[in-house]
Amino acid sequence: MTSPEHLTSPEHLALHMGLDIPDFDPTGYYGADYGTMKPFHRVGSLLFLSGHVAQIGTEITHKGRLGASLTTDQGYAAARRTGLNVLGGIRQAVGSLDRVKSIVRTLNFVVCTPEYEEVHHVSSGLSDLFVEVFGRERGLGGRATIGVQALAGGVCFETWATVEVAE
Repeated sequence: MTSPEHLTSPEHLALHMGLDIPDFDPTGYYGADYGTMKPFHRVGSLLFLSGHVAQIGTEITHKGRLGASLTTDQGYAAARRTGLNVLGGIRQAVGSLDRVKSIVRTLNFVVCTPEYEEVHHVSSGLSDLFVEVFGRERGLGGRATIGVQALAGGVCFETWATVEVAE
């Protein structure tokens, strides 16, 4: 018999969904390869995550430009892969997804052509994953998405996230 708290536990849901969330404790946050930074900073109940991208280990999973070499569906998949890395970043910072009270906001960057106007659809790959794992009340935060010319390593999507966590 499943207890009611397991039905709303993000850790349990992530396990049940079979999500491939990285463990940055033994492998280290890959973003350190991009320059001098730390993976997160916490101020009280707010957790600020550095940039996360669509990467597995040292391999970038989605390179290119939306509207040229990548479709909106491929961008959505990149944003979802990025979301898995954000979940790994949250675990690294506070130990468990169950400590998340809410996704406060994300700032998303999409590498695209000047004519490409579906950057908001790309970011939904990230937002949809957070809603699946945390539920709508905790997982749906504010969001802004900006089309840009280039990101480090040729990635097509990057996010910064602010998360409210239990103290």
